Amino acid sequence: MAYNACNAIIVQSDAELSAAEAHGMATGMLCVNEQTESELWLAELLHYSNSVPDENKYVLVRLFEETRRLLGSDEFEFDLFLPEDDAPLTEQVEALKGWCRGFLLGVSSAGAAAKWPKEARDILKDIAEFTKLDADAEGDEDEHALMEITEYLRSAVLLLRDELGRNDDSNELWQE
Repeated sequence: MAYNACNAIIVQSDAELSAAEAHGMATGMLCVNEQTESELWLAELLHYSNSVPDENKYVLVRLFEETRRLLGSDEFEFDLFLPEDDAPLTEQVEALKGWCRGFLLGVSSAGAAAKWPKEARDILKDIAEFTKLDADAEGDEDEHALMEITEYLRSAVLLLRDELGRNDDSNELWQE
């Protein structure tokens, strides 16, 4: 699925988010509850707007369901939905910051973060810090740093999915 095409749909819908933020939100919601329905995400994303054509909603639902599939895969296929590598580095950094904001929004929709394991809370703190990255990035060093942060986030998301998506009555690890 092409980032720019999906971003255009979201911008046209007046969602006040980018495709990266929307994907982050979907990912956060699915990390906490893998059974989250796409309708809930769309409602949050579009604020119950009826002005979005059905074909655009279909594209967004496909993005959500593909995110669910990739998060559940044992093949480490999940990736952040960000602009292509040939996009300006500042655009990529802004998108990453937006993805992190969206992720935190999605995770917070579940509440009860105080009951989550310390490791999960620490990862969420890291993600919150990534929302403060300097977008004035340029050069190989910044490009490499962006790549490292993206890889960290990929791994962190899968760890959080495993930690936060657990059934409450089946684990004692949640209690500290």
